[in-house]
Amino acid sequence: MANTFGRLFKVTTFGESHGVALGCVIDGCPAGLYLDEEIIQALLDRRKPGQNLFTTERAESDKCEIISGTENSVTLGTPITIIIRNQDKKPRDYSQLENIFRPGHADYTTKIKYGLTSKSGGGRASARETVGRVAASAVAKAYLQSIFPAINVMAWVQRISNINAHVNHSDLIIENIEKSEIRCPDSNASELMKRAILSAKEQGDSLGGVIRCVASSVPTGIGEPVFDKLEAELAKAMLSIPASKSFEIGNGLDATYLMGSENNDPFYINNEGKILTKSNRSGGIQGGISNGMPIEFSVGFKPISTIYKEQETVTKQNPTEIKFSIPQGRHDPCVLPRAVPIVEAMCWLVLADQFMLQNFREIYDKHHFK
Repeated sequence: MANTFGRLFKVTTFGESHGVALGCVIDGCPAGLYLDEEIIQALLDRRKPGQNLFTTERAESDKCEIISGTENSVTLGTPITIIIRNQDKKPRDYSQLENIFRPGHADYTTKIKYGLTSKSGGGRASARETVGRVAASAVAKAYLQSIFPAINVMAWVQRISNINAHVNHSDLIIENIEKSEIRCPDSNASELMKRAILSAKEQGDSLGGVIRCVASSVPTGIGEPVFDKLEAELAKAMLSIPASKSFEIGNGLDATYLMGSENNDPFYINNEGKILTKSNRSGGIQGGISNGMPIEFSVGFKPISTIYKEQETVTKQNPTEIKFSIPQGRHDPCVLPRAVPIVEAMCWLVLADQFMLQNFREIYDKHHFK
């Protein structure tokens, strides 16, 4: 099972949704970086469950503990271990589902691959696993901003079902995103999305949608062609998030409807003598390498698989076709509001790892190719 992400900035997550605890181990963070639990907690609080009517009722404080890798809030250059203890786990809620393959979940494929499945929830396939990713991203963010103070990653809910937001990210600030309970900065669209989510919840159903993310002030030259292009690394990271189904960089599929003359981003020189592009249809990446423009991408999420309508499935023991209904439980009717900080987290992890690779390359070239 692949539980580690990254090559130089390595993150290993551990734990299950209804186990004792979850967390992460970060290997590769340099020594001397200021890091305390408040920095990590600020990001975890945006991801934690039970925030409002639009998320699961599971009550987790997601209080983090740094148990290795720092001293007096300064990193030592050794592995950093962060742990988050489960407080509201209820494995008994899944006792009625123990002998069935839940449609849309990883029960069947996990059983085929490993010979068994978790008896309480999705185990490692659960979105609860991502709490370790968000904790690790706080370290990646602190590391990158210690070198590039202006670098930032910001995501928001762009669409839920067929309700699309109108957002101009050039003047967007995180406060405008966070004041919306579902993290959509378009107030009109946000209200429509809320109604749609509550309606689906009342029907025992769920909704999917799209999250848009922008990484600004990313230095040029990040990315490792041919097979480790920056957009390919981002795609891998985003599609590792539970319930994610699609990834588009820049204008994505819209580019397939354009002529080359319409899709190309013209270059120009700004007042500071920096080469930029007048448009950003390429999403800040060309040839797999960052070009200095904002990195823009979208991630599509399916409707959450846990619904309360009657469904058809097959039993695990003595396979038999049956109809069943999942008992009312504590599940998100729409994953997107809480997936926003997870998308940001994976972007931070990719950028930290890719910057380290580029930095290593420059140091190597300096000492070996004089």
